[in-house]
Amino acid sequence: LKASPMPNWRGAKNIKATNPLHRSFSNACVYRAPGGFEIKEAHSHRHHGGNDARTYAVVDPGNLRHLADVADMDQDMAKQAVQVCHAGLPKWTALPAQERGVLLERLHALMHENKDDLAHIITVECGKPLTEALGEVSYAAAFFKWFAEEGKRAYGNVIPSPSSQKRLMTIKQPVGVCAAVTPWNFPSAMITRKLAPALAAGCTMVVKPAEDTPLSALAIKTLATEAGFPDEVVQIVTSSRNKTPQVGNVLCNSSLVRKLSFTGSTRVGKMLASKCSHTVKRLSLELGGNAPFIVFNDADVRKAAQGVMASKFRNSGQTCVCANRIFVQANIFDDFQQELYNLVSELKVGHGLEPGVTQGPLINKQGFEKAMLHISEAVSEGAEVVRGGARVPDLNGYFLQPTIIATVNKDMIFGSEETFGPVAPLIKFCDEEEAVSWANDTNAGLAAYVFTSDIHRAFRVSEDLEYGMVGINEGIISTETAPFGGIKESGLGREGGKEGIEEYLTTKYMCFGGF
Repeated sequence: LKASPMPNWRGAKNIKATNPLHRSFSNACVYRAPGGFEIKEAHSHRHHGGNDARTYAVVDPGNLRHLADVADMDQDMAKQAVQVCHAGLPKWTALPAQERGVLLERLHALMHENKDDLAHIITVECGKPLTEALGEVSYAAAFFKWFAEEGKRAYGNVIPSPSSQKRLMTIKQPVGVCAAVTPWNFPSAMITRKLAPALAAGCTMVVKPAEDTPLSALAIKTLATEAGFPDEVVQIVTSSRNKTPQVGNVLCNSSLVRKLSFTGSTRVGKMLASKCSHTVKRLSLELGGNAPFIVFNDADVRKAAQGVMASKFRNSGQTCVCANRIFVQANIFDDFQQELYNLVSELKVGHGLEPGVTQGPLINKQGFEKAMLHISEAVSEGAEVVRGGARVPDLNGYFLQPTIIATVNKDMIFGSEETFGPVAPLIKFCDEEEAVSWANDTNAGLAAYVFTSDIHRAFRVSEDLEYGMVGINEGIISTETAPFGGIKESGLGREGGKEGIEEYLTTKYMCFGGF
């Protein structure tokens, strides 16, 4: 890929000279990938009157070995990051959308040029297999490409006036300084899905990555600097689990931050929404899911089982759109269970950098213990472990055997809680009405899946399911070109697609009189 030429900054080059908060990156290397890519420190703003940041350790969940030490930033550093982005906002907003797009295109190209090292970083900090990590890099980079174009299409409108004396119109303007709080399961893509539309719209952004996976965020910042983005446009705030609450409070309470985007648990999302209400912030929330996967008796059993493999076992079951409840119609239940068993038996568990590995570890002890609790509670209520159900022996990490559980009913723990692990509970149903009713019996409403060969049923059931996204005969639904998001307690707003940039724009109405 060939990088685009640098834009005409029209004065934006002077940001460094005029912004008293600006400080270029330290030369210190936080982590060096095998291909030579170096992640630079992101705590440059710690030098502006605050105490030096302490550090915390980043650990490889696949072997529990130390990877790197990153800055453990506190509330004062978070405030400074917000101020830096606020100071850089006017000139970034004034830059034409086409010139912002040039920089986004360059960042897209740089991600592809460094894809092997970026994938390595994802694998060692979050555990997913290298092949999946490579897929995430491409997916993450695609948002920069997509929104580089969408930024040019932030159209206003001319409104027919009811009066001959007036002319009416609207324009789109950036929201302002934005904050993103991102999860560990897609440490690169969950940042770019928020950052790309924000930058394309003319916003600046403070990114708070998950404490377990800060390296991918720092890598994106490193590449953004190389692409030519001013330091003030993107700020990264890394913090340990202990300091995360105080950083979150700053991002929620600061009147300079006009929008917060969060991907994570419903519990935390509700808490952030409450805190943001004090400054009436704009919100995008992509919260927990409890995805139903419905297999009707007219479905292709093998294709449906392959769909479960794609949806349930990707990233070892640690995605917000993973199938959490697998409903299978009674007539094909046994055949489907056997087909799924055969496919699951082909999975190879191990460290994500090992050749042929398709299942990595769970991210940490808490995640492992939650998955084991779901298994044990279901078994205590009469469920049967068909395969797996235990820790993988002889591996130094939080590895759980890919698990299939049968004799599950809708009232077991899977019906009310998202497992976030490689556990596939199979629930037998009788008819369409029952399947839809059980699928909708949850406060979550993110993603759902339907496998059927009946096109009328596909439309009917998809429309009846109370979810923001539905995959029909497809287990992987995410793409940068389509809107991603849920309803009910699974969140607010959409990311990706043409809808994604609207989350970072406001509509200004102008009325011209005196004609």
